[in-house]
Amino acid sequence: MVRKRPRRGSRGLWTALLLALAAVALGYWAIGLRRADERPSPRARSGAAAKPARPTDARPSRPSPPPTVSAPAASAPAARARAGRVALVIDDLGRSLADLDRLAALGVPITYAVLPFETRTGEVVARLRAAGAEILCHLPLEGRPGADPGPGAIREEHSARRVARRTREAIDAVPGAVGLSNHMGSIVTADREAMAALLEVVAERGLFFLDSRTSADSVAYELAHRAGVPTARRDVFLDGEIEPAAVRAQFERLLAAARDGGAAIAIGHPHAVTLAALDELVPMAIAAGYEFVPVSYLLERDARPELE
Repeated sequence: MVRKRPRRGSRGLWTALLLALAAVALGYWAIGLRRADERPSPRARSGAAAKPARPTDARPSRPSPPPTVSAPAASAPAARARAGRVALVIDDLGRSLADLDRLAALGVPITYAVLPFETRTGEVVARLRAAGAEILCHLPLEGRPGADPGPGAIREEHSARRVARRTREAIDAVPGAVGLSNHMGSIVTADREAMAALLEVVAERGLFFLDSRTSADSVAYELAHRAGVPTARRDVFLDGEIEPAAVRAQFERLLAAARDGGAAIAIGHPHAVTLAALDELVPMAIAAGYEFVPVSYLLERDARPELE
């Protein structure tokens, strides 16, 4: 019998088929490697990298304020946390326009107390009104013996009728005033009859009264409450002593009062020493988290009943 040779074509076909399958398998393996390289890491898949970071200026919880303004090492977020409200009232304006430029440069709300009958009262008031500033009529009242309160002053010997008339004249001389404060007045603010007549006009005009507290015997704050007149009283005099160290010490007292009580009111004057101190201290107080507001933000408006 003759043995048949296998066909060469069958062997070649099987070889080609095996090579094709190997190529396909190699292709899938290469694709798998490429996808593995492109796949995000487990940390990226978890969303940690995609989640936006918390802004660095996000408002934190209220920090403990520094003990004094002399050490305001506050971060930017802490600077926006309110440590207390502060109202700055600058008295005895009406004699100079240059004072207004220095005060405006502080960049914080100021309450301007303008004397009604001074040489440049009209110009000062016009400038302040154009700027939208808060204005008080700084009403001259008789103070300690020998002190001159200036033109148009109300004195202890004046009748209630004359007190009322002079109060109206003073208010008319400071158009745009939203309230009154006393200039000097340690004698008159202790006189119940005079203050009752004065406050009746304040109520009539829809204004408020700021007691400068030039005397511990002042009844102005008490009587304003009884009359239902919105009122406030000064906490600190910045420049009873016109010395840089004294002004700084009083400013730190102001911040301590604002921190402890939530708000405080200071009265100062346009002395060169006071203005120079404020140039330095106001930015430091802002950095420490204190908020400066007009004095009208700190009024007490509740009327107290008459005492028996």
